[in-house]
Amino acid sequence: MMMNVAPAIVILGQNSVTVARKIISVIPGATLYGLVGRTSGVDVSFTNFGETLRELFAQGTPLIGICAAGILIRTLAPLISDKQQEPPVLAVAEDGSAVVPLLGGLGGVNDLARRIAEALDVKPAITTTGDLRLGTTLLSPPHGYRLANPDDAKKFISDVLAGAEVRLEGIAPWLSDSKLPIDAKGDLTIQVTERLVTPTANCLVYHPKTVAIAINDTIQQEAGEQGVGRKGENSIPPPPAPCPLPPSPCLFIDDAVALVQQLLVDAKLEKTSVAGIFAPVSVAAEPAIHAVASALGVPARFFTPNQLESLLSQGYSPAQAAAIAATGTSPLSSSSPNIAIAIAPQPIDPNTIGQPRGRLAIIGTGPGGEQWMSPEVKEILKSATDLVGYKTYLDLIGSLANGKQRHESDNREEEARAKMALDLAASGRYVAVVSSGDPGIYAMATAVFEVCDRYAKPEWDSIDIHVAPGISAMQAAAAAIGAPLGHDFCAISLSDILKPWSAIAQRITAAAEADFVIAFYNPVSKERTWQLAEARNILLRHRTPDTPVVLARNLGRPGQTVKAIALDQLAPASADMRTIILVGSTKTRTIKRSDGNLWVYTPRRYTEE
Repeated sequence: MMMNVAPAIVILGQNSVTVARKIISVIPGATLYGLVGRTSGVDVSFTNFGETLRELFAQGTPLIGICAAGILIRTLAPLISDKQQEPPVLAVAEDGSAVVPLLGGLGGVNDLARRIAEALDVKPAITTTGDLRLGTTLLSPPHGYRLANPDDAKKFISDVLAGAEVRLEGIAPWLSDSKLPIDAKGDLTIQVTERLVTPTANCLVYHPKTVAIAINDTIQQEAGEQGVGRKGENSIPPPPAPCPLPPSPCLFIDDAVALVQQLLVDAKLEKTSVAGIFAPVSVAAEPAIHAVASALGVPARFFTPNQLESLLSQGYSPAQAAAIAATGTSPLSSSSPNIAIAIAPQPIDPNTIGQPRGRLAIIGTGPGGEQWMSPEVKEILKSATDLVGYKTYLDLIGSLANGKQRHESDNREEEARAKMALDLAASGRYVAVVSSGDPGIYAMATAVFEVCDRYAKPEWDSIDIHVAPGISAMQAAAAAIGAPLGHDFCAISLSDILKPWSAIAQRITAAAEADFVIAFYNPVSKERTWQLAEARNILLRHRTPDTPVVLARNLGRPGQTVKAIALDQLAPASADMRTIILVGSTKTRTIKRSDGNLWVYTPRRYTEE
């Protein structure tokens, strides 16, 4: 099956959710789209069925509509023009009683229909003549094979259906076990090979994903020394740029890609037969490895020291050991110690070999509701395998946490949580560390980097760490009541767990003297009550008693309250750990609203006109 993009399952009513979940159980990467007002618990909500469907189709996303086939056909009809490019489109009955492939015969729609039908315990309504009579779809080979000359396939299939016999060269169980009229003296030929060949009209060529390329960390240096891909045979390569992080040399990534491509040509191997790039996990952060994988359109997979220990002890280089581990066969003799190429007897599934480079995303979900969650954060949550965080914050994610491994911990166990997340990522998982608000403001981003700095475990070096920002509580509070942060402001945490109160008092005094608007985080807890009163007392030495103070609690969550009081009314009973407090500057002003509430803002012009 050629489909390599996760499908979208589109539903119009809540009755379809049960069937959709059964489909997702066999296609776990699928995204569930539901009509606003008629569905809940979906991944993405939409308001316009036609626009949503056409946009997904134009992007090449496979579509599974749990609706009438006619609705899908009429909606997509204006876009149907090129069957070579169109994604699979299927209609599934609301009760799961029928699965009808409509479009995408070259994209694996029939195989997708079979998978869905099996999950629903029904027979797919497949009408493709070749598929029915031959027991396979020559135009849409299964995962692990690629048809090199699809333009020749239509006449080839017609000749077979008319009675021509086929000579099979190479090994492919999906062909030998089919209903194809296979004969050693057949006039037509199907060739299965990872070698470079020239297809002809009477010969279909399938390239199996049997080639593994293994690399160690000196590939860039070797490429630079050989000067592969440079203009002019005798050109002198420029000196390498200084590397920001030792000890890996930042040398000639483009040359590394060219070197691997040249090795494939020299070995007379078809690049579409490459299944993946393999390497020791210790070099998972090497840019050249990922550049080569990207250039060939394949995943990179990595082996732990334990997985390679036996092979390394036999004298193989790290690259040679990785090639053997990926294929079970010896590398080609033309391979170098730094780049090893090996061919497996059957197509390689990289998802079952080694591990991907670990990824750690530290995300901010905003203060509450999903409407404040960025598209980047939603995409990370969709792709992540593991969620790490305080239970309350994980619960706020809602359906975006479905199907993920949850690792809950107490809100004070930040260091242990960071270590757990890093260890999970080091094992090849895609981990999302979940913070509310913005992860870099009194939250988990700093905790993760503190742990990296303090413990510096070698296995963490290969992790791809990314921080995805979120709307902070002070931004949400300000927006809810006007613009109190309209001029210079600062943020101070009143928690004295990680810093002494003397430092907090000094900063409050300095901020008050400098006339900043101040956002107070962590104002009051069960164990800390006096700090807020002391902070108020310090501020009253520099601000008038009627200075506006904004109290915002449960922002974006049920029970949200946002109100303004005077500074001299601020007391520990006014707040808790779910409250963010904004204290105005001497210039902050209020506007009385018709409903009796106030707008609060700080003018941009700080001097009187």
